[in-house]
Amino acid sequence: MTTLIEPRLRRNIDWILLLAVVAVMCCSLATLYAAMMPLKLGAATALRQGVYFSVGIAIMGFVATRDYGQVPRYVPFLYGANLLLLLAVEVFSPEVKGAQRWIPLPIPGMDFKLQPSEFAKISVILTLSAYVTKLGTKISEFPSLMKTLFHIGVPMALIMKQPDLGTSLVVLAIWTGIVFLAGARVRHLLGLACVGAALFAFAWQANILHDYQKDRVFTFINPMHDPKGEGYHVLQSQIAIGGGQVTGQGYGQGLQTNLRFIPENQTDFIFTVVGEETGFVGACVLIGIYGLILWRGIATVATSEDPLGRLIAGGVTTMLAFHVVVNVGMTCGIMPVVGVPLPLMSFGGSAAWANLTGIGLILGAHLRRHKLQF
Repeated sequence: MTTLIEPRLRRNIDWILLLAVVAVMCCSLATLYAAMMPLKLGAATALRQGVYFSVGIAIMGFVATRDYGQVPRYVPFLYGANLLLLLAVEVFSPEVKGAQRWIPLPIPGMDFKLQPSEFAKISVILTLSAYVTKLGTKISEFPSLMKTLFHIGVPMALIMKQPDLGTSLVVLAIWTGIVFLAGARVRHLLGLACVGAALFAFAWQANILHDYQKDRVFTFINPMHDPKGEGYHVLQSQIAIGGGQVTGQGYGQGLQTNLRFIPENQTDFIFTVVGEETGFVGACVLIGIYGLILWRGIATVATSEDPLGRLIAGGVTTMLAFHVVVNVGMTCGIMPVVGVPLPLMSFGGSAAWANLTGIGLILGAHLRRHKLQF
């Protein structure tokens, strides 16, 4: 990647961020191997994720070396492509467990399914950041703030229709982070939060929410509400993480993992494998690495002299922070289960590419955080 960066910018490469990202990916491959070992699929799953990471690293390098200052020119294209991909889900995606989120792609030798909602998050970060930068100080005015909310309204509605509540909440978190950094008034945000709570209550009473979404709320309040249904994953996850105690049961020795009590422990519940097999110590190490990534994102936001770069880095950092907090929280039973993967840990190509694209954007913003370089 360094050979593609102008010599005057090379000294601005954020090596701490890069090393932290590589560390998480290495943890992911080792954890995926352990998670799928009972099914004799450990090596195949880790190898496949390694291929996804390799492609993702190339994407990250490409994005980091591009000048994000050109983003405003492509906002109509990015926004339109985002909507077309989300609409394509309605046409080409088969229904899986009551949801339409993945478009099968004919890749030889690989059963790959593209998840457009993952890339929708990156599109929202880029287009919203460009739009808010154009608004400037007007973001402190309520009508302008509402325009930014309408900006994310259409993609959010299409994502909700899939249905994918988790990704919709991520998009909403991204919006909150970007407009807050841009200077939106806190009282306006709090007012909209109250309106959102009222709309949620209305959606609940009007049966707009799906039954399984309501069950997840009940499960969050009391996992024993449905211990063999919606509460099953949460209860088993708590048992697995608790069973790891301080130092864990040993790599590949997790009881819940080996007996497959948690069927989706290679995706949304991968943190249970970390907690069970490496214990409190291993879990803290992983969370500490995520802390490094978020710290470098915040540092880029704090030191960037360019408004657009600052908002892009802030949007990506918000996205990653939301994913980590909600995913770890839901596996521990302190957050509702909303289907949010753990960044660069959970199995999946679309999520890995979207997250590495986001990391590339932070790296690019860090490279160009000063307007002039001498």
